[in-house]
Amino acid sequence: MSADASPFTELTGSARHAALAELAARGPLHRTTLFTGVPVWLVTGHDEVRALMADPTVVKPPAPAPHSDRLPAELDAAMNHNMLLRNPPDHTRLRKLVSAAFTRRRIDELAPRIRELTAELLDDLARAGAGGQPADLVSLFGYPLPMTVICELVGVPDDRRHAFRQWSGVLINGTVHPAEEYIAAASAMVQCIRELVEEKRAAPADDLLSGLVLAQDGDDRLTDDEITSTIVLLLTAGHETTVSLLTIGVHTLLTHPRQLGLLRSQPERIADAVEEILRFDGPGQAPVPAITAEPVEVAGVTIPAGEVIVPALLAANRDPRRYAEPDEFDITRSGSPHVAFGHGIHHCLGAPLARLEARIALEALLARFPRLRLARPDEEPARPPGLLLNTIPALPVLID
Repeated sequence: MSADASPFTELTGSARHAALAELAARGPLHRTTLFTGVPVWLVTGHDEVRALMADPTVVKPPAPAPHSDRLPAELDAAMNHNMLLRNPPDHTRLRKLVSAAFTRRRIDELAPRIRELTAELLDDLARAGAGGQPADLVSLFGYPLPMTVICELVGVPDDRRHAFRQWSGVLINGTVHPAEEYIAAASAMVQCIRELVEEKRAAPADDLLSGLVLAQDGDDRLTDDEITSTIVLLLTAGHETTVSLLTIGVHTLLTHPRQLGLLRSQPERIADAVEEILRFDGPGQAPVPAITAEPVEVAGVTIPAGEVIVPALLAANRDPRRYAEPDEFDITRSGSPHVAFGHGIHHCLGAPLARLEARIALEALLARFPRLRLARPDEEPARPPGLLLNTIPALPVLID
């Protein structure tokens, strides 16, 4: 246990991982203060993270939203009545209703469309990178693919998608944005979702939003606030994490040429490669923080009730007590599962969709561009500060 500065403001991947590794080397539990000024218990051990995320006495706090002291009550209700921010029995009820609409069948049926979109975006990337010009993988490929997929899945029309991207970029990292900017983005997104809900009620379609409007368990249905909150969650976490997975995945492969060569020669390893990317440098730094409802013992330390718990997913996925050579990227790795998508009752419902998109997109990208490489191989991309996301905003590549 130690008192250290937050590692979440480190601006490169290597610095971020190094800061977490330095903490983890001292033990699996640390008393620290976030960049927001909140004192927390940061958990870096893999087994400890899994245990806490499955512990029913470690719960989501009643008001976890950024700028909650400034957020109007009506807006707070419309954004924060989703299953990620609830505990049983409310969580159980919400997850059951949302799962009824967000089915595995609906996800699997997206595969042909994901392949079609991938091919179109690779054409755009080829045009942008023609003649040896650097092309930004994020804006041309990493962002538009998952954004289009989640918007089509939910039922968001083309003319509203750009605005959703802008709003979600603010909401996903709300703590680093001024309250006024956060509230403005939240208000605009909620208003737009409410308009879409009314449209789906009047004319249901074969999309997820219509499914949520119609979802029921006996007489139980989702309330309007639960529908808007669920869509906010899906449109932010549902695409931002996949953008990060694709972008970081490409960066990781291009900076590990032996592993890239192995994958090119054995493309059937793509699923294993995606899992190793998730473990090695996953898109999530931490889940939404939780609090202890009762005293909890972790690594021989009793954490009192009412304390904030932050599981450090990046550190847990490189815990040397769990993984051999944890800092090595190895697509042939087998053994312990990672916690990139969380664990327990809050395990990410969209994990199958993220995995499907990553497998299709990365396999097609590598097949289309056999000479794909970083445009600035000597520069490590900066990563924005924040608690939840581990992301690369821009990644210039060369394709010929």
